[in-house]
Amino acid sequence: MKKKITVLTLCAILFALCSSVNAQQPAGKVFRIGFLSGAGQAASNPNFEAFRQGLREFGYIEGKNIIIEYRGSAGELGRIPDLAAELVGLEVDIIVTTGMPAVVAAKRATSTIPIVTANADNLVEAGIVVSLARPGGNITGTNRVDADFSAKRVELLKETFPKLSRLAVLAHGSLGSDKEELAESEAAGRRLGIQVQSWQIQDRYQFAGAYAEMAKRRAEALIIFTSTFTGYHQKELMELAAKSRLPTMCGSVTWVDAGCLMSYGANTAEFYRRAAYFVDKILKGTKPADLPVERPRKFELVINLKTAKQIGMTIPPSVLARADRVIR
Repeated sequence: MKKKITVLTLCAILFALCSSVNAQQPAGKVFRIGFLSGAGQAASNPNFEAFRQGLREFGYIEGKNIIIEYRGSAGELGRIPDLAAELVGLEVDIIVTTGMPAVVAAKRATSTIPIVTANADNLVEAGIVVSLARPGGNITGTNRVDADFSAKRVELLKETFPKLSRLAVLAHGSLGSDKEELAESEAAGRRLGIQVQSWQIQDRYQFAGAYAEMAKRRAEALIIFTSTFTGYHQKELMELAAKSRLPTMCGSVTWVDAGCLMSYGANTAEFYRRAAYFVDKILKGTKPADLPVERPRKFELVINLKTAKQIGMTIPPSVLARADRVIR
């Protein structure tokens, strides 16, 4: 009897020790996170820094309990599938994507590694997730809603420039919600008596010609649709807008910081900080399929008065009063 009790005691002790070791293993593990972007170097990507900040808030420190494998295509969308395959080959624990081309490439590269999209639109329509509430598969994250705000951007331009009658729209048009955005913009234009002229640009060498054509067709303002392509060439597009003295509306504050006259849309940095929440949940065992895709929570109107002065435009006090932020 004593032998039996001794054996049972030893088994209990060994079980407790094994359980303790197993419980400590996750805490000591260094997770490898892939970050896939159409942008350039990590150091020049403010969105990447917002993501890193979000991770720190959840207790993830690079070199201590996480390693981030950053891969950026520097605006060359054709490279993104290869970069996605490279991250899969590194056997990362999770892939964070930015932009529609990146999440599409990641989805094609793996059906097992969890994927968090930090900034993409039309996830359901593109077949990336089954639904926002129940994404299914290995993908979750945040979903931009640019098309929903296209009409509002046209309305804000009309309020700012009451005589506006010809509006140019510049888009890449390969993936995402550009078609929906254009349809919404055109509908708002018809309602407000504005002719919407659209340009679909596939190569940066078409930029100068597009702006020249806008001037020839007497466009009085411009809306640039947000995409991986236009985002990478943001600086060049803003320089051309300034030279043409064309008041420009964009989709996020990062564009206004780069010289765009005004923007209305979701807080982009919040997307990337929020991506860290999804990463934390997944690394702690929650399946992507069980994490509903989130829509933006915060929207803001930002105006750049430096740009207004540079192009000789005046912003009405009624519009300025509504701005969440004004760059002076």
